[in-house]
Amino acid sequence: MPDPMFFILYVDQPQRSAEFYGKLLGRAPVEASPTFALFVLPSGLKLGLWSRHTVEPKAQAMGGGAELVFTLDNREAVDTAHASWRKAGLPILQPPVAMDFGYTFVALDPDGHRLRVYVQEGA
Repeated sequence: MPDPMFFILYVDQPQRSAEFYGKLLGRAPVEASPTFALFVLPSGLKLGLWSRHTVEPKAQAMGGGAELVFTLDNREAVDTAHASWRKAGLPILQPPVAMDFGYTFVALDPDGHRLRVYVQEGA
């Protein structure tokens, strides 16, 4: 079985979400329409933003049921990302904290999807 290479978030307004993720990721989507936007990241991972109003078959999923995780190199980078995201107005669900898997914080995108930033520690 091949590794998953595509992640889709169901969003209320794909164009608004594409603008948000474009700023967050520092890149433009490679595809954009009124109901869908697609980002291709340097790792090859694809992030799709699909209108929750047009996805077929209909989906029950809403924001907050999963996390998109960003891995950084050290605590300072996590703190810098936290300060930057907070200054940009992202809602912070969990401020930086040491947990059993590492140092982390959680922010929310416009649809309530959880964005976790962390550095692995203690492993």
